[in-house]
Amino acid sequence: MPSSSLDRPSSLDRQVQRRLRERGVRYTTGRRALVAALTAVDGPRSAAELHELLQPAMPLSSLYRSLSVLQDAGVVAPHHGAKGITRYEMAEWFAGHHHHLVCVECGSVDDVEIPTDLEARLRVLIDQVASAAAFEPLDHSLEISGRCERCS
Repeated sequence: MPSSSLDRPSSLDRQVQRRLRERGVRYTTGRRALVAALTAVDGPRSAAELHELLQPAMPLSSLYRSLSVLQDAGVVAPHHGAKGITRYEMAEWFAGHHHHLVCVECGSVDDVEIPTDLEARLRVLIDQVASAAAFEPLDHSLEISGRCERCS
């Protein structure tokens, strides 16, 4: 039977598989499902939210192991947000540079892209703060805490 387009790995899958292979780690069906779930949602998701999306196919213990492996390989990025909840999203090499709006009431995290001119001004500010502390900035992310429209 000929393979369908669903059977063929996507460009993202090939990139993730290569990153994992370089670290001697397999790109399992569960990890593939987790990557697919993360690319299908808007914004970072907690392990509990991801588990809900992936049930019953992935036990919670496997989900945590997969998140750890994918994080170590630089495929996913953790964000430590409101109320001590860690949320995960695809790393910047895939998702692009963006920032987050974090609701302190419901814990939702929304991605926000800043216009190029404001991003440049933010970078200048970061460089000034870092320079004053004799620190060399390599990257940055901005998380703005507040109340989302639903909780206001």
